[in-house]
Amino acid sequence: MKAWTTALRDGAVSGAAASLLSTAVLSAMGRREAGSPYAPTNATSHWIWGDRAAVQDAPSWRYTATGYLIHHASASFWALIYEKWFNASGRREPVLPALAKGAAVAGLAAFVDYQLTPRRLQPGYEMRLSRKALLAVYAGFGLAMAARSMLVRR
Repeated sequence: MKAWTTALRDGAVSGAAASLLSTAVLSAMGRREAGSPYAPTNATSHWIWGDRAAVQDAPSWRYTATGYLIHHASASFWALIYEKWFNASGRREPVLPALAKGAAVAGLAAFVDYQLTPRRLQPGYEMRLSRKALLAVYAGFGLAMAARSMLVRR
């Protein structure tokens, strides 16, 4: 099993990838469903700014930057879980097992986000996006985590 320091280092990489790819999906889905690529990320800042964040469409430091930082921290946390327990060997993984593990962590994150977490601490983008769009976001999240373990050269 990976040491925590190695899992943290690897998690920083896979977490950044997961954050960036899932944010790109959030933006695309936000543009399509909410009319704004910033709306879903802005909604995430409801942790700090309350429900008024969910109706913000324009980019801003207050809503967009805060929402992205919250999303990135969450992605980094789940990537640490992925790296410590699902990619414990740290070696390059074949595509299917890596994708299955990425999907498992993304599914676990979605379950925790929407079944175990109080509404106030849920991601927030569900206030602006359909369930189908949320599935795409979590799929991108899992794919990005898996990509690091498929591409690693150790």
